[in-house]
Amino acid sequence: MTQRAILCPRCRRLVGSEEAVCSWCGTSRSAAWWHLINWTQGGGAGDGLVKVIITLNVLYFALSLMLGNGGGFMSPGQTSLMMLGATGTLPINYYGRFWSLLSANYLHGGILHIIFNMMALRQLAPLVISEYGPSRLLIIYTLGGIFGFGVSYFAGVAFTIGASAAVCGLIGAMLYYGKTRGGAYGNSVYREVGGWIFSLFLFGMIFPGINNWGHAGGVVGGVLIGMLVGYGDRRPETSIHKVMALLCAVATVGVLGWAIFGAVVR
Repeated sequence: MTQRAILCPRCRRLVGSEEAVCSWCGTSRSAAWWHLINWTQGGGAGDGLVKVIITLNVLYFALSLMLGNGGGFMSPGQTSLMMLGATGTLPINYYGRFWSLLSANYLHGGILHIIFNMMALRQLAPLVISEYGPSRLLIIYTLGGIFGFGVSYFAGVAFTIGASAAVCGLIGAMLYYGKTRGGAYGNSVYREVGGWIFSLFLFGMIFPGINNWGHAGGVVGGVLIGMLVGYGDRRPETSIHKVMALLCAVATVGVLGWAIFGAVVR
């Protein structure tokens, strides 16, 4: 089977279909880590990564429904959500589930909940990938969600779930990007993302049950993480970013796998 041309996961230069190694940095196509790191590539830059995140959310939502219905249409019960890693003061203080700060980002309380969150992710992710790259997107998404739920935990929120804290991490990173980049484009991004934040918190004030602490924490976490990892105009994506993204992926799979094992097997 003929190999196709592809971007080298180390130096991001084009590797021709006939080349066994990258002519720019010498990385071999047969290197084991080539395939581990190059998972961030898809039909477009990072599109495959976004599809993986959305698929994980959908599969985890389906599993939560299988473990117990909450009485509403396509709504998992609180018991199944607790078993699969909902977070808050109740799961952490009483059951020691600190790992739920990560797993809760992949749980949703109903069909509309997951649809709105995945639509927001699908709309925002290409912009983040364009300015930060796919590896940094996963870092911001993962750590931003953990940071957001960490803030809501210290604020005393007893029980919470949803990808919105992680999505707010992406919003915070783009807010930082727009503000620091400046210029016509940067200011345009800053205004647009600022409008998202205003709408998000207005929505949270109107409708009950919204974890505003998690949203605010996600935005702040996204700003801080975006500042630490940098964006493309200031710092190119490096092997350190790729390794960090890989660690985030391994941690996510490990935590979700542990939660499933606890809920289904034990």
